[in-house]
Amino acid sequence: MVVVIPRLLRGSLGAICTQAAPLRSTPSALRYLTRSSVMKSKRRPDHLERTADVVRQEIFLHIQTTEGLIHQPEGVHGLGNKGSSPVTSVVSAAKVCGVANESPSVKRLRLLVADKDFSFKAGQWVDFFIPGVSVVGGFSICSSPRLLEQERMIELAVKHANHPPALWIHNQCTLDSEVAVRVGGEFFFDPQPTDASRNLVLIAGGVGINPLLSILRHAADLLRERASKGQGYEMGTVRLLYSAKDTSELLFKKNILDLVNEFPEKIACSLHVTKQTTQITADLRPYITEGRITQKEIRDHISKETLFYICGPPPMTDFFSKELESSRVPREHICFEKWW
Repeated sequence: MVVVIPRLLRGSLGAICTQAAPLRSTPSALRYLTRSSVMKSKRRPDHLERTADVVRQEIFLHIQTTEGLIHQPEGVHGLGNKGSSPVTSVVSAAKVCGVANESPSVKRLRLLVADKDFSFKAGQWVDFFIPGVSVVGGFSICSSPRLLEQERMIELAVKHANHPPALWIHNQCTLDSEVAVRVGGEFFFDPQPTDASRNLVLIAGGVGINPLLSILRHAADLLRERASKGQGYEMGTVRLLYSAKDTSELLFKKNILDLVNEFPEKIACSLHVTKQTTQITADLRPYITEGRITQKEIRDHISKETLFYICGPPPMTDFFSKELESSRVPREHICFEKWW
């Protein structure tokens, strides 16, 4: 497969721009979330295989005809446009402006995004194009949309793996490395100011924390906006249930606890470790439970005002999504994403 991406950053951000505005995804009956479709296979499917049917941000080209310049109408959904009109995805050049070790096995990247029309909803991922690497990566954004709006930055956290894009990030990526990104995914939280207030329960396993951290940060931004301006979306409570092997693999611990302390009446977390062998530090001990997330913890938060987001390995997402459905939680209140 040959992937064509725009010329990458050469100096200033102004070097690259687009002429058309991105389309908005067709709204669903519930604007907070949509269900993700996931391929079922015994082998680990490639990112593009797993995400072939989900929404990506797109734009239509302006095309010249004998009757003049025509701008194509909005409304096409997904990658597979079957009409004759030319379509191009919003693929933006980006430059790596920060690299850090988030854990012994996870690298955190901060990217400066060139295209001013690039945007995303909290919880979505990016197709990640690397010059010289034919395989397309797929990594969830862990920052909030507001960081992009204010600083043109997004953050990713990538676990070490033998997958070529992950290997490149861990072994070759440096400051000023040039890549390209394109938004996709149907796993997101995007309430409008007039929507009814909802509570959130976020259930994460391992690096499944990435999109849920984006949602958590977005919820915090909404709380700040409401507090400072007295208007905007009225956020309910947010409960994060997060499981990892041990405390060293609990990503973004400080970020999460900072938000818990900033909004003690609105945001709470329960951090689970399944194979802890070292002593748990005093600052983490009040939030740590040894053992897996239990069915009771989930059931304790079921209500008609609550939306559930689940992201992690397939056994975990399958178990909790079925548990919620068996507890008569409406399907439209459950959103899950599986990561291998």
